[in-house]
Amino acid sequence: MEKIIALDKQLFVFLNNLGSVPYDQFWLLITKQLHWTPFFLALAYILYKKIGGKKLALLFVTIAVMLVFTDQVTNLVKDTVQRLRPCNDLEIKHLIRIVKSSDTFSFFSGHASNSSASMMLIFLILRRYYKHTYLIFLFPLIFAYSRIYLGLHFPLDIITGYAFGALSGFLFYKIYELIIKKYATNS
Repeated sequence: MEKIIALDKQLFVFLNNLGSVPYDQFWLLITKQLHWTPFFLALAYILYKKIGGKKLALLFVTIAVMLVFTDQVTNLVKDTVQRLRPCNDLEIKHLIRIVKSSDTFSFFSGHASNSSASMMLIFLILRRYYKHTYLIFLFPLIFAYSRIYLGLHFPLDIITGYAFGALSGFLFYKIYELIIKKYATNS
């Protein structure tokens, strides 16, 4: 495990040091969910056109419950593992660019888990309508990379967050489908 953590730190130092001051404001913009609102509104519109208002309302409720679930599990793991963020890790702090700091723990990334969960759920719904639906996964990739760029998460935090989020998205997709089927048979 120590070797994996050492490799994770080395990869983080490399990726983090690819950044430069002229791009810092861009990545600070990328890391805030609010700035992705046009993307989310476009997805909501596409979903509305394909699945209708009632199913979309149910999807919004499902996503809200899923985000609470992923966020709470992420926080439970963070508080249990208590891995320091790169910006607080004395072993590498002098080797990295710290654009943003946080006092909370690092493992695993809530940005990665929440964005990956929501995109997996939406992907599973939209994939039957659009050939290139997989492109929505660019959002969690770019969104989570911003956390490495800023000095807030190690790559393993991101990868684990992606994996947990993808599993959560799949699980809540199955729950959503069961509710839709039950709704259809009761109508």
